[in-house]
Amino acid sequence: MFGVIMAGGSGTRFWPASRKDRPKQFLNITGKAPMLVETCNRLSPLVPDQEMIIILGKSHEQEARGLLEGRKLHILAEPMGRNTAPCIGLGAVYAEYLGCKGAIAFLPADHFIRDQKSFLEAVRLAGTVAEKGGIVTLGIVPTRPETGYGYIRRVEVNQSEKENSFFPVSAFVEKPDFATAKQYLTNGDYFWNAGIFVATAQTILEEIKAHMPRLYEGLQQVRDVMGTPDFPRVLKEVYEGLESISFDYGIMEKTRGDVYVVPCECGWSDVGSWSSLYDLRSGEYDASNNLVEGEALIIDCRNSFISSRNGRLVAVLGLERCLVVDTQDSVLVADLDRSQDIRKIVEALQRSGKERLL
Repeated sequence: MFGVIMAGGSGTRFWPASRKDRPKQFLNITGKAPMLVETCNRLSPLVPDQEMIIILGKSHEQEARGLLEGRKLHILAEPMGRNTAPCIGLGAVYAEYLGCKGAIAFLPADHFIRDQKSFLEAVRLAGTVAEKGGIVTLGIVPTRPETGYGYIRRVEVNQSEKENSFFPVSAFVEKPDFATAKQYLTNGDYFWNAGIFVATAQTILEEIKAHMPRLYEGLQQVRDVMGTPDFPRVLKEVYEGLESISFDYGIMEKTRGDVYVVPCECGWSDVGSWSSLYDLRSGEYDASNNLVEGEALIIDCRNSFISSRNGRLVAVLGLERCLVVDTQDSVLVADLDRSQDIRKIVEALQRSGKERLL
């Protein structure tokens, strides 16, 4: 099996720790190693390095090569970000170029998986299903009524079928409100959409040809020059003419082909915000449910996340559900429950021309 790791995200919700030159996937934010390295290591028992492809932004290529020095995996730099549909298409074409005949797992570089064994079993099963045709997605079994994720709905099944290991997909569902999310949790036919897909290169390219013909034409131009000195130039020219669109919108919501979901209980988190990281690291809380990184003095605070990343003492007094992140050039103070809105700060900095802080 081949693996394509998508490492082109910007990680704006992790500002000020995550920056343009070193976004979330290059940070050690789950306590072990940079998230890109963790993702490669997690996949290694199933996908050997020579069949592993990392696709990232051109400006992060050297960073990735440094982190993965000595490993014989493939690093492919996109000249500009165009979201996941072009990224997955490029990965499929490149895997074919490398001789891939079977299934390919496409997955983000910046997610956390607690149970590696269960995750790999689900990916392996998805690969077996995908080699028979269709696209397979991993559906994370929900543990709470989450409003921040999209959902995958399987077809209705009877009681005896509920123990099956995979199911046809009925629909991809947008992020729900809280009441609807509670219904999804109770229903049992809905799974969190982790953005992890498994399919053969042939299936991916057939779907792109049917629903995104302009992207397909561009990928054929890129395919023709792979392994030649013209590759970087042609790739740049093609990407400049592509729209930025996700694989979910471009393909999954339009396909008439077979789509399956493999339910997966693996302790998954997209680590999409400071609050989700706070929840993920609950085992590190102090007696008042505070999570502290670095040197900090916490007095009469509860349920807060204090991160000192600059070596300075951060003193916090009398706060609840507070987020403080101290870096070399910026300090963030926010309501922990509004950490999804931190991208608004990034947008405001962009509008004010303070690019040095992004």
